Amino acid sequence: MPPAARLGWLEIKLLIREPLTLVFSLALPLIVLLILGGVFGNTASAPGQPVFYRGVGPMSYYVPAYLCLVIASVCVISIPTHLAGYRERGVLKRYRAASLSIWVIAGSELIVAFALSAASSVILLVAARLVYDFDSPSALLGVIAVFCYLTVGFTAMGLLLGALVPTARAAQALGLLIWFVMLMVGGAGPPREVLTGAMQFVSDATPLWYAVQMMHQPWLGLDPGASWWVFTGVAVISGGLALRLFRWE
Repeated sequence: MPPAARLGWLEIKLLIREPLTLVFSLALPLIVLLILGGVFGNTASAPGQPVFYRGVGPMSYYVPAYLCLVIASVCVISIPTHLAGYRERGVLKRYRAASLSIWVIAGSELIVAFALSAASSVILLVAARLVYDFDSPSALLGVIAVFCYLTVGFTAMGLLLGALVPTARAAQALGLLIWFVMLMVGGAGPPREVLTGAMQFVSDATPLWYAVQMMHQPWLGLDPGASWWVFTGVAVISGGLALRLFRWE
């Protein structure tokens, strides 16, 4: 088994023992989604009425959006906190002494992100389907491909946060702040159509907004605009900076 896979399996076992990881990657997105479904249902805007949720039913909009939020929660909260904690305790220093490269560390975190995001997404989809009705993906393979692409991109962003933030507590606080901002204005909270101009500006600065539009393309057949280019650019820059600025101690 490659070193990244062995380390990734170890990281998964360690991460699932952390209550915060389980709450934010498994429980909280599901709870919020079910609440939104109870509030808004899945009735699309009638002809002649203002258009919300890009013209589709609220749950049909939110379910794919929350798959993106699940990925973001794992990558911007769990991964940075985990890396910063390892740096504080000298674990990364020992990894370096054992001749593990930054690529092995990054690969293991990507494996963790895939595993936790996939498990969380399956739970979310099953629970949402049992409670509410929403549109099924129009292109399942496309949804899977976008899911994988977004996981790689958000992992790069999480690695950058983990490279820059000095302590686990600071990484946790910063990750939670970013996550809540994305939840509220990044396409997983109130419909974008009701946001003020300033809030839409903040929304445009969140990677989640572009991720949601990317996921809506194969799921609902909606136009993603320039989202692929923007998200890819942010991911590539984040990954490059993470590799450049990564500190072992």
